[in-house]
This record gives sequence, structure tokens and C-alpha cells, in this order.
Amino acid sequence: MVPDYFHGYAVVGLVAVVGVLFVAVAFGASALLRPTVPTPEKLLVYESGVDPVGEGWAHTQVRYYLYAFLYVIFAVDAVFLFPWATVFAADGFGGATLVEMFVFLGFLAVGLLYAWKKGVLTWT
Repeated sequence: MVPDYFHGYAVVGLVAVVGVLFVAVAFGASALLRPTVPTPEKLLVYESGVDPVGEGWAHTQVRYYLYAFLYVIFAVDAVFLFPWATVFAADGFGGATLVEMFVFLGFLAVGLLYAWKKGVLTWT
């Protein structure tokens, strides 16, 4: 009984060790086989092949975070709806699952209302 129980863990551990060894061997072979001739030109910071001009700090618009927030809201909604649809059809889960879905849709509605109040949904 005990050897069967630990057999699954041994397989997972073996796969993890093989994966770590594969990455270590790949990095080691890369370090040994690549040519290393550092020059001042190679050590310069560049962006798309052009020498940088000005400061390295750039201001990011907050609206991009709001778009990401909206994406997360609707991506989580889509991920949650598919398993919910399969459980909803099962016997004995109908009422409780329906209430849980309305609570979840309430949270989504609050997130959408927040985005609407912030003016994210207006196209400029």
C-alpha cells in the first residue's frame, strides 16, 4: 500500500529533477559554446538598435491599468462561467449554484460600475 502511494510523488519528483537538470545543462552548454568578446559598444544600452536619448524614466498612463482591470474582470468571468454551466446541470446543485452565480455577477457589476464611473468606457 505505501509503495503505491509514494509512486505518484516519485514520478513527479523525477520529472522535476529531469527538468531542472535539462535547464542547467542547456545554460551550461550555452556558457561554454558561445563566443564572449565584450566590447564597449556591445555593453551599451540600446532600444531597437538606436542609442538611447534622454532619461530612462517614462510616464505610464493610468488608463492602461484600468484597461487591464477590465480585462481581468471579464477574463475571470469567462473562466468561471464554463465550470459553472457544467455544475448547474448536476442534480442537487441548481439553487445554490444559481445564487453563487448571481453573487459573482454582482461583483462583476460593481467592477463594471467602477470603470464606468471612472470614465474608462468612453472612447476618446
